[in-house]
Amino acid sequence: MSGGRPAPGRPTRRTALATGALAAAAAAGCAKYGDEDSGAADPEPPPSSPDGSGSPAPPASPGSPGASGEQPPAGPELAKTGDIPVGGGKVFGAEKVVVTQPAEGEFKAFSAVCTHQGCAVREVDGGTVNCPCHGSRFRVADGTVAGGPAPRPLPPRAIDVRGNSIRLA
Repeated sequence: MSGGRPAPGRPTRRTALATGALAAAAAAGCAKYGDEDSGAADPEPPPSSPDGSGSPAPPASPGSPGASGEQPPAGPELAKTGDIPVGGGKVFGAEKVVVTQPAEGEFKAFSAVCTHQGCAVREVDGGTVNCPCHGSRFRVADGTVAGGPAPRPLPPRAIDVRGNSIRLA
C-alpha cells in the first residue's frame, strides 16, 4: 500500500478505530450502574431447617421478634436521628446510602449511586440529593428526579429507626 487510499472493501484506520470505540462504549453502556450485586457470585442456598428435615428454613421476616421477644438488631448504626436535618439529609459514602428526613420524624434512605452514570451523590442541600458529576438532583422525600440527566429515581434502601438510632436494615 503506497500512502494512497485503502483497497476497496478494506476499512480505513480511522473507521476501524471508531468502530472499536463504539463497540467498547456500547458494551460499557450495557453495564448496570449502581447495582451493588452485579458481578457477585450466585447466592448461597438457604440453610437447612433446625429440625434436621433437610427442608430449607423459612426466611426471617423483617421485624419478627427474636427468641427474647425483641426484634433482632439491625445492621451497623449510620447516625443518630438528630444528625439528619429536617428537609435535608446526609450521605454515607462508605455504605453507599443517603438518609433523609423530609418531615419531622420521617426518615427515608436511598442508594447514594446516581442513576445517570453511577457517580456517588455528594450532598443534600435545598431539599434535594445532589450528584456532582452531571448535576442530577433527587427529591429528599422520595428519591425522584428533580432535575438533571438522571433517568430514574434513586432506589430505596431499608433502614431501621429505633429510638434515636438509624441503622441499615
